[in-house]
Amino acid sequence: MAAVKVHFDLPRDGDDWPPVEVESLWADTVRDGVVRLTNVPWFVRGVASGDLIRVEADADGVLWAAEHLEWSGNCTIRVVPFGSGPLHGSRRRVLDAFEPFGVTGEDVQQYGLVALEVPPGADLAGVQRVLRAGARDGWWDYDEGCVSEEWIAAAACSTKPVQ
Repeated sequence: MAAVKVHFDLPRDGDDWPPVEVESLWADTVRDGVVRLTNVPWFVRGVASGDLIRVEADADGVLWAAEHLEWSGNCTIRVVPFGSGPLHGSRRRVLDAFEPFGVTGEDVQQYGLVALEVPPGADLAGVQRVLRAGARDGWWDYDEGCVSEEWIAAAACSTKPVQ
């Protein structure tokens, strides 16, 4: 499988977010015109690492996402640690907070952001409890970039206090 870059157009909202117009994600070629994403998106919504994407090459040979074909089951959650909060903006400490749940991720210093990859077998309610507790206690803010029905269903369970 050949590693390639896949580009996604990003529409901006009224707050001029996201801060980029295009995000490029690494992917492995599965077959002609189809790739599997191999890294967690920071800004693209509705996709996760492991998803299958149909791509089209432009006149310069640049691959652009054309269609989301198959979801991997992974959820993408973006976390921004507050510089003035208890974590002092540490992206590493965000990753450490979720490691016990089998959650991995990538950080981007330029935007002070961590993109978490939550696998389908993770304790989704536990992850949500930590996310909500961190937001409540001023550690970070977070956004759900790509979530499953199981994630949504686990929200009811995640309102129980953190042990």
